[in-house]
Amino acid sequence: MGQKCNPIGNRLGIIRGWDSMWYGEKKDFGQKLVEDHKIRNYLNARINKGGISRIVIERTLGKLIVTIHTSKPGIIIGKGGTEVDRIKEELKKLTKKDDVQINIMEIRRPELDAMIVGETIARQIEGRVSYKRAIKMAISTAMRMGAEGIKIKAGGRLNGSEIARSEEFKQGRTPLHTFRMDIDYASVYAMTVYGKIGLKIWICKGEVLGKRELNPNFSANSDNRGNRPTGGFQGESRGGERGERGGDRRGGDRGGDRGGDRGGNRSGGTGGNRGGAGGGRTGGAAGGRR
Repeated sequence: MGQKCNPIGNRLGIIRGWDSMWYGEKKDFGQKLVEDHKIRNYLNARINKGGISRIVIERTLGKLIVTIHTSKPGIIIGKGGTEVDRIKEELKKLTKKDDVQINIMEIRRPELDAMIVGETIARQIEGRVSYKRAIKMAISTAMRMGAEGIKIKAGGRLNGSEIARSEEFKQGRTPLHTFRMDIDYASVYAMTVYGKIGLKIWICKGEVLGKRELNPNFSANSDNRGNRPTGGFQGESRGGERGERGGDRRGGDRGGDRGGDRGGNRSGGTGGNRGGAGGGRTGGAAGGRR
């Protein structure tokens, strides 16, 4: 089942919430569903370069709340919020409702969002970049940003070949049958001069062991996995601290400063140790001469 079902639909109600949050009676359910589809299609076409990941639609009595999750909030908001106001007026005409509210939520790490990664690869393929190069760059960036695994499948007339084929690239792990594993999925296509190239992206962000809030607007901001700095930054700060400590112990402030600077500039704890020892020696020699 895990290999055949949409990973997002498979996890609904377990670790992921619905993108349309409203209740419809039998008589008006179909009408609301079609309206949601129109809103999403319209916004994706209207803001096609806005880095939209998902559009969450909520309905209360006579009120429509549309939340746009995007990696480029500045493009959607516009100068002084003029663009948002324009979109709001257009949605009022489309839905024939007087009370429409638009919220913009920024995606902090777009490299770990399947839809944005897919759109980026598709735009590169349309710009005649080699599909292998675009996909491998996306995979390395996602793994560097803290993803546990990523899998990308491309299908169609790859590189303009006569016979269509499909290729799969993966790194790390993407266990689709484990429902507590947070897997983001997207299906996009690139429209090239020789036909459509389809892309499927699976990104594994790790296990969700506790109870998660299913409201998509809440869970997008509360998920802090991977926000800690990468090894290089940790190494720099640690190296600087060790350098200062070594300098203070062995030869005064001057040695500490030099050791801290040298240790901090090298990304890694080893650099910090060497810098600290070097700073200590320099400071000790200077103190001895005095």
